[in-house]
Amino acid sequence: MQYRRSDYDVTNTVQVSSPTAVMRAVQELFAQTWPGFSFDRLEMAFRDFERLFTGQFPGYYGCDTVYHDLQHSLDGTLAGARLMAGYERSHAPEEKLGPERAILGVVTALFHDAGYIRQTDDTTHRNGAEFTTSHVSRSAQFLARYLSTVGMAEWVPVATQIVHFTGYEVQFDQIRLDDPRDRTLGHLVGTGDLIAQMSDRCYLEKCRDRLYPEFVLGGIALGKDDTGNTTVRYSSGLDLLRTTPEFFEEVMRTRLDGEFGGAYRYLEVLFNGRNPYMDAIRGTLAYLEKILRTEHWPMLRRDPPCFTWEKNPVQNIRTLALGHLKDVWIKDR
Repeated sequence: MQYRRSDYDVTNTVQVSSPTAVMRAVQELFAQTWPGFSFDRLEMAFRDFERLFTGQFPGYYGCDTVYHDLQHSLDGTLAGARLMAGYERSHAPEEKLGPERAILGVVTALFHDAGYIRQTDDTTHRNGAEFTTSHVSRSAQFLARYLSTVGMAEWVPVATQIVHFTGYEVQFDQIRLDDPRDRTLGHLVGTGDLIAQMSDRCYLEKCRDRLYPEFVLGGIALGKDDTGNTTVRYSSGLDLLRTTPEFFEEVMRTRLDGEFGGAYRYLEVLFNGRNPYMDAIRGTLAYLEKILRTEHWPMLRRDPPCFTWEKNPVQNIRTLALGHLKDVWIKDR
């Protein structure tokens, strides 16, 4: 039995660090779901996604966030596309998404974290993680500009709303959509984003080593109380992992089984009643629970590749995060 590779999807069949591999997998899946429809526009979207994340898109630096890297977005896009296909194959004609809406879902998933990428005229920010609390709104702004250039301007009002199902900047009841199918699409995109990252083979190591420094630079790990004093939400990457079981329970209650209505179950249509994403997540959480009981942290020893445009992205963001922490504590003394 072949062990799952670190940059492959949960089925170990699609290399989710490769835009071409994911594009082909999505095109094949959609061709089976909507026979005879052309999905050529997806090639342009995947090509532009790769250009944006690798520093070749005009007006933008490449991706420099080490948790929210190129693989993260591709993995979530593939999961979202599978959910769309599973949904389509299990609903009546009047409830179906249709191929045009599915294309929009893939494009939105591809660029749902575009807001982390700095523009070349930005002289203030040092790393995209500094946009953590505003990145979804920035992604919506990117989508509004991008869709208008690729013949999808009519979908801008939808894309700029449904992208917020991947974040925390807008309350779900404030996301305004006229067609219930658009809201469903948002639920599928949001579900794909969550289950892909949490089923990542190296999710725990990525939270400890990569998400934590992003949280430091983004103002999530540390905050200010009403008196202006520094408050600590996460003191370290290990501290972040200690809260992960509780985080998952909250995500299940409010998002996956809550607003998103158990949309992850649509995967069972494609996998003969199984759900490889949820199975992987449960396995990861069981492994984490064992670590938390024993405090044997060396059990987390994987060092997966990181897909950004920088040569030493993990070391770079660690240095920035450490400098930020020092500055905070010096100012508080």
